[in-house]
Amino acid sequence: MDRRKLYLQLLFFTSLIATMGSLYFSEVRQYVPCEFCWYQRILMYPIVIISLIALIRQDFGAKYYIRALSILGILMGGYHYALQKVSFIGDGMAACEGVSCTVQYINWFGFITIPFLSFIAFTIILILTFLIKKD
Repeated sequence: MDRRKLYLQLLFFTSLIATMGSLYFSEVRQYVPCEFCWYQRILMYPIVIISLIALIRQDFGAKYYIRALSILGILMGGYHYALQKVSFIGDGMAACEGVSCTVQYINWFGFITIPFLSFIAFTIILILTFLIKKD
């Protein structure tokens, strides 16, 4: 199997799992997404569609579009995680409308929160876009 296709498949499945995870937290567990969660969803959901179309068409140039979305997602997820875990950043933030962006619905092992999962997913996706090289 072509390594580029394998990396594109991994990229697709990573984005699909992240998307399904976000929908699980909001639709099954009934966690209301905050404003920053919505921004991260807006960046993740198109990656699923773009990577699926790229897989079907064997279009490895889609990595550039995916890379741009994932870099923005990393920045957004990292900032959101800092809001939750770094007290002087979260305390000084103006209140979000609706759900506070500092709320931690999950806190596995004392550091894994939903923005952390988002950050990791975007990071994995970004790394995979760099592994898809021209033959």
